[in-house]
Amino acid sequence: MFSWSDWFGFVISFLSLGSLYAVMALGLVIVYGILRLVNFAYGEYIMIVGYTLYLLHGGPLPWLVMAVLAVLVAALASYLTERIAFRPVRSNSVTAMLITSFAVSTLFRNAALLFISPRSRVVPLPDLFSEGVNVAGTIIQIRDVLAIVVSIVLLLVLTLLMKRTVLGIALRAAADKFTMTRLLGVPANLMIGAAFAISGTLAGVVGLFWLGRIGSVTPLIGLEPLIIAFVASVLGGVESLVGAVLGGYVLALITVTINNFLPQSFVDYRQAFIFAIVILVLLVRPQGLVGQKAEVKS
Repeated sequence: MFSWSDWFGFVISFLSLGSLYAVMALGLVIVYGILRLVNFAYGEYIMIVGYTLYLLHGGPLPWLVMAVLAVLVAALASYLTERIAFRPVRSNSVTAMLITSFAVSTLFRNAALLFISPRSRVVPLPDLFSEGVNVAGTIIQIRDVLAIVVSIVLLLVLTLLMKRTVLGIALRAAADKFTMTRLLGVPANLMIGAAFAISGTLAGVVGLFWLGRIGSVTPLIGLEPLIIAFVASVLGGVESLVGAVLGGYVLALITVTINNFLPQSFVDYRQAFIFAIVILVLLVRPQGLVGQKAEVKS
């Protein structure tokens, strides 16, 4: 039976994981809303953060500066991905862009394999990421609290950006009616480039805490975050920014609940249980928790 301290730890785990999942899903949906493209290279931006920290380790820079630089490199990589890879094929079919996203993802992974190492590399992390505090008999990891605080601040800043700035309003309009937005004179390349840069920034921030949980980086580290972001966005509603955030928290709640209450003998099958619950939800709400039903045209 769960005690009060167990429930407190459960809530912290849910909020920290949910905050990361929500930000990850949001970064994926921002691009999808404009281009109707699931960017399968999205997870590689987390890999880029890890290798940037690894390569900067041993230099004169403090960790916080290295972390900021790593996030900026991820944002730049995301922007350049759109500029170099996606923009030339944007006028083609969605299938062409989808194949391009797979190609970019493979290119990033193979570049890491070729120029760095196929083996895992330890990422420099501050002592704060490995320390915990005792709260009412429960050890709470400081990195979990930081993840909650940073993610909430990031979501609030993004909300203000979307609602109070010209760029944000244009992004929301482009996500809703991209063709109409272009006809009204809003530069398409600027909107798409900004969406990719924001997406890379969100992935970069998540990458810091994702790496903080693992402690090392490998060329394949981006696969799991990509799957999580995709499932969370589909669960919440792939065309809704609010749905992406909600989907992230719901997926985290399902994950933490299964991890805490599933018998130990079934731990190896927890991913199957998670996806089974997600499928059941989508059977009831195929458009997602927040998404709207598609109109059937006769």
